[in-house]
Parts: sequence; C-alpha cells; structure tokens
Amino acid sequence: MMPRCSVQSPDVQLFQTLNGLEQIAETHRFKAWLLDQFGVLHDGKQPYPGAITTLKKLANSGAKMVIISNSSRRASTTLEKLGSLGFDPSLFVGAVTSGELTHQSLQRRDDAWFAALGKCCIHMTWSGRGAISLEGLELQIVENVKDADFILAHGTEALGNPSGDAIPMKLEELENILEQCAAKHIPMVVANPDFVTVEARALRVMPGTLAAKYEELGGEVKWMGKPDKIIYKAAMELVGVDPIDSIAVGDSLHHDIKGANAAAVQSVLITGGIHATELGLSSFADIADLSSVQALASKYDAYPSYVLPAFTW
Repeated sequence: MMPRCSVQSPDVQLFQTLNGLEQIAETHRFKAWLLDQFGVLHDGKQPYPGAITTLKKLANSGAKMVIISNSSRRASTTLEKLGSLGFDPSLFVGAVTSGELTHQSLQRRDDAWFAALGKCCIHMTWSGRGAISLEGLELQIVENVKDADFILAHGTEALGNPSGDAIPMKLEELENILEQCAAKHIPMVVANPDFVTVEARALRVMPGTLAAKYEELGGEVKWMGKPDKIIYKAAMELVGVDPIDSIAVGDSLHHDIKGANAAAVQSVLITGGIHATELGLSSFADIADLSSVQALASKYDAYPSYVLPAFTW
C-alpha cells in the first residue's frame, strides 16, 4: 500500500509520496518510462547515488525506458554522455531531446512554421560546454541582426559566427542582441527550453531564460521541448504506447511535470533536483515537507502523481 499525501488542492488529485520507484514498477502498470536526466539521473558531472542500480532494476522489471531531455544536443550525443557517466545506454529504447527535435524540424521543414523560416540566423550557443554542430541544416550564420531571418538558441555562453567558431559572450550581451532582434520582429527557435539546470548542485542558466526574455520583448518563440507535449508524443511513438501506459520522471515542475500533465501522462517528481533550494533541501535524498511541495506545485500549476526524494529503488 503506497502512502498518500494528506495535503489537497481543490483542483487536483492527491499525489502519493514514495520511498523508491520499486513500489510503482512492481505494479507493471506502466510500459514506458520517460526519464529526464539532469537532476534525476545525474548532476551533469556524476551519477546520483543509486541511479545506475535503479535503472538496471527498472529495466529488469520490463520497463521500456526513453530519455526525454531539454538538452540542446542531438539524441546520440546524449546517450554517449550517459555512457561516459557510467550508465548503460543499451538499457534505453532511445532518447528524445529538444535539440534533436529542433535539428529534425530545421532539416525537414515539413511543418508550415519551419518552412516559412529563412536560412540566415543569429546563433546563440555554448563555448565552455562545447559548441553545437549545425551540420546538414544548410544554415548561414550571421553576426548582424539586419541580415538575420531568425534566432537559433542552443546555449547562453556565446554567439556563433560564419567561420563556425563561437565568440564567448555574457548573458547581458546576448540579451542586448535580443533587443535588436525584437525590434526587427524576427522569430526565435529555442532548442533548450529549460530556464536553469542542475550542475554539480549549482544552477546554470539555460536558453529558456533567453527565450522568456525575448517573449517579454514582444518576440515570437518556438519552444522545442518540455513543457510542450511534442517531446512526450515523440517518446511514446518511439516505444509504441499510449499516454495511459506511460509515466514521466523529472525534477522540474514547470517543465517535466507540467509537460506530463499536458500530455495526459502520469508523473514522478524528484524533489532533490532543481527545486531542492526552494524546498529547503541541503543534502541528497533529504525528504521535502509535503505542504511545501504542494505549495510549489500550486505555484507552477503543475501536479505530479508521485513524489520521491531521489531516483532510487
């Protein structure tokens, strides 16, 4: 019997608090497990305690696992990264990233919105975290806003130039460029909708912050990942299941849980990730106060089905 939280919102069912994922897995209710990575499996530098073992046990239970991530990188790169951190990539059916969806949309242009985009773009990317390849997209990178058809936001550290190099820039400098773009009324494609991400227990600013700023300036933004249900739909198609047979695991209420709600998928909130500070948690696997979790869920209008301190069995 799984424990049930005693705090209730008038508009949402109660979430259940668990000590580990075994209590869900042993029911065999869900065929597909859609897993976030940063803040759930690892912190960008190393796996969380017990995460590798938990994945293996989940796979042994018959779960079909897919990584769904707001990473601006391609799916293959994401699986390689997990392998380098000690995870077994063969345990996953595959990965669906916002970067992969962006790349495919820009390459195929079979969607009316993408078909209408030009080929010249301002490219906001990474420097220290490694630049993003645009190979196969036939894009022309420009430095002057007057020459740009749209903005492509992969990162928050640098501005790409025609030679393929990345010129390091501060966030404020990139925001100044956004002001010029907004004045020209050109759209933005954001390949990583996250506002921040967990990196070795610290929070790093992500491209979603630039996208939110651009919308504040009146700019049009195409959000290519969570919380849009597009990424959940792609992951379920990869496994061949319906929403009723799927469950998503993530640490962000705004992105992971709100997206799962939109996709009609059950969800697990890991409290020790991106919301750890907001919930007053200082150490791994600290247990969050239930009323604080409910208050935060109400704040973000995102409601998990289950709540766990960490991705453990």
